[in-house]
Amino acid sequence: MPQIKVCASLACADLLNLERDLRAMEAAGIDYLHIDVMDGTFVPNLALGTDLLRAVGRATRIPLDVHLMIERPERYIETFHVLGAQVLTVHQEASIHLQRTLAAIRGLGMRAGVALNPATPLETLRYVLDDIDLLLIMTVNPGFAGQKLIPSTLGKIADARALFEAHHREVDIQVDGNVSFENAVRMAQAGANWLVGGTSSLFMSGLTIAEGARQLRTAAGAA
Repeated sequence: MPQIKVCASLACADLLNLERDLRAMEAAGIDYLHIDVMDGTFVPNLALGTDLLRAVGRATRIPLDVHLMIERPERYIETFHVLGAQVLTVHQEASIHLQRTLAAIRGLGMRAGVALNPATPLETLRYVLDDIDLLLIMTVNPGFAGQKLIPSTLGKIADARALFEAHHREVDIQVDGNVSFENAVRMAQAGANWLVGGTSSLFMSGLTIAEGARQLRTAAGAA
């Protein structure tokens, strides 16, 4: 089982006090800063554009894990490379020439990720398995924080881990959507090792970011 990584969802941070939250995330040992870029077309929301990403990249040493919830993501691969993304994830549903897109991401030295919406089957990845460094399984429909876990996605995580093992690929499996302390146990048991923490854990009311990160790691470790 690959090592557990805790990723903090920037969309759930306090944007009016973002530098404070970034310092807290650094102190908490957050592994990656997960940045959801939304275009209002692929998902019904607009969020986290390039200007914010540029400022965040200058302000923190936490590696940037960029999730493009946008149409035709291949148009912006170079842009996010220049902005410092270490991981760049595109949606299978949004990229017509997925293999070419993943090869372009890798060609610039970034790790190539593919995201799947809850209803998208793993079968769509059969012929790009060798091009994937990270698989992001959306455990809610993308676009908004605060949604409930879609239970069928737990089985999808397990199926994905089995698929990669059958092809002798050590691919990180990331989960995003209602990654609560309780759900993190089940997600890790199913085979997920990158956990995107948001309002259900890292940024939960009544907890500090450090407390949320510690509890999330403990929950995943218990799996």
